[in-house]
Amino acid sequence: MPVALYALTVGAFGIGVTEFVIMGLLLQVSADLGISIPVAGLLMSGYALGVFVGAPILTIATRSLPRKTTLLVLMAIFTLGNLAAALSPSFGWLMAARIVTALAHGTFFGVGSVVATGLVAPDRKASAIALMFTGLTLATLLGVPFGSWLGLAYGWRATFWAVTGIGLLALAILAIFVPAARERVVPSPLSEEFQVLARPQVLLGLAMTVLGFGGIFAVFTYIQPLLVELAGFSEAAVSPILLVFGAGLVVGNLLGGRWADRSLSPALIGTLVLLTAALLGAGFAFHDRIGAVIAAFGLGAAAFATVAPLQMWVLQQAGGAGQGLASSLNIAAFNLGNAFGAWLGGVVISHGPGLAGIAPIAALVPLAALGLAWIALTLDRRTTRALAA
Repeated sequence: MPVALYALTVGAFGIGVTEFVIMGLLLQVSADLGISIPVAGLLMSGYALGVFVGAPILTIATRSLPRKTTLLVLMAIFTLGNLAAALSPSFGWLMAARIVTALAHGTFFGVGSVVATGLVAPDRKASAIALMFTGLTLATLLGVPFGSWLGLAYGWRATFWAVTGIGLLALAILAIFVPAARERVVPSPLSEEFQVLARPQVLLGLAMTVLGFGGIFAVFTYIQPLLVELAGFSEAAVSPILLVFGAGLVVGNLLGGRWADRSLSPALIGTLVLLTAALLGAGFAFHDRIGAVIAAFGLGAAAFATVAPLQMWVLQQAGGAGQGLASSLNIAAFNLGNAFGAWLGGVVISHGPGLAGIAPIAALVPLAALGLAWIALTLDRRTTRALAA
């Protein structure tokens, strides 16, 4: 893999730490700011909605810029947002800082996915996307447990100061290693790019992404209280278990990319089936300490195994002119799913069966995504037969 792909991975790592680290800080943030755990969980939803809004807007706003310049501008926004989070005096300011940070997220991964696939041979495109997204998985494997420990030892603000430093490092690495485009950027007409939204398979792919990640983030957002209050672990034990969870993300992400390179359709169906099964199993496993650790690994692996197949499906169905916008919209869809999942988990805690009911209820969401995948593949087969006839 080209070294530029690893530079994209570093940028993804920094963004991933910011997105996910709040999961390991919910108890500290809620206690320090005087808010409930479900309200603190809205910091995940706010970030995700910031990605959802920012992805299409910034993708269109930066479409005439060289892709390297776009990546650097986005990383600068990300770094300033984390600085603002570290200095936030209240919940409202912290939410605003996370939304500002999130604006850069979707376009970074959307543009980064297109850059990544352009750096490798056609039969390695899904693996290239998976490698870039390994930054997200490593963020959870290393960054989130370290951030949780840092927040426990020195306060949650120290975590955001550390992430600000990661942003500066990522900015430097991207500037050095991502190659500048040799040709002048000539964007496609906006009308051509927006035509991608008229394609049923693309819209179904975006909906699959929302539902797949909606289910998993109903559980992920509340992983700290699940481990402490349901499984019976101490707060200090959460960080090591998040390492196990992160290891599952890395394994699942890479295997999902390889599976999608070999055969995209079976990978799409198979990973959604595994995700549904993992969530159902977690409903039982979180009542036992050993089971909770096993479930953490399984959930991580099943969740990120879906990333490359879902992203490749949308890119493949979008085609040439609409790939940049479709790619960013799918990243937005991942984060809309995150917001929906965090909200769903909060509703289950506050108005439903409580923590114990989150995983079984969450399993219904990727099950719905599986139904949409079947419809999308059926439409794709009919389109292929019609073109052949």
